[in-house]
Amino acid sequence: MSALKIKKGDRVVVLSGKDKGKTGEVTKALPKESKVIVAGVNVATRHRKPTQANPQGGLERVEAPLHVSKVAIATKDGKPSRVRFETQDGKKVRVAVKTGEKIDG
Repeated sequence: MSALKIKKGDRVVVLSGKDKGKTGEVTKALPKESKVIVAGVNVATRHRKPTQANPQGGLERVEAPLHVSKVAIATKDGKPSRVRFETQDGKKVRVAVKTGEKIDG
C-alpha cells in the first residue's frame, strides 16, 4: 500500500467506466482501499424505507467510491495528467507530468 497521488480537493477527470470524461472534485480520499469519492460522479441510487429520522423515505442518491486508477489529475485546460513527486526547495511537491505545473500550493 503506497500513498495516493490524489488528495481531497483535487480536480480530477474520470478515465474509464460509465462516467468516462466527467470532471469533479475529490470530496474524500480512502488510501487504505485505494479509492476516492468524486462529487457528482459514480452516483448510486439507494431505496430507503421511511424511518423516524426520514419519514418520507424514497430514493437517496449517494456518490460511490471509484478506484484511484480510474481517475487522473485535471490540468488547467481540463485534460488528464499523471502525477510525479519532485523535491523543490527541500520540500516534496506533486507535479503534473504532462504540463510540469506544480499541483501543491
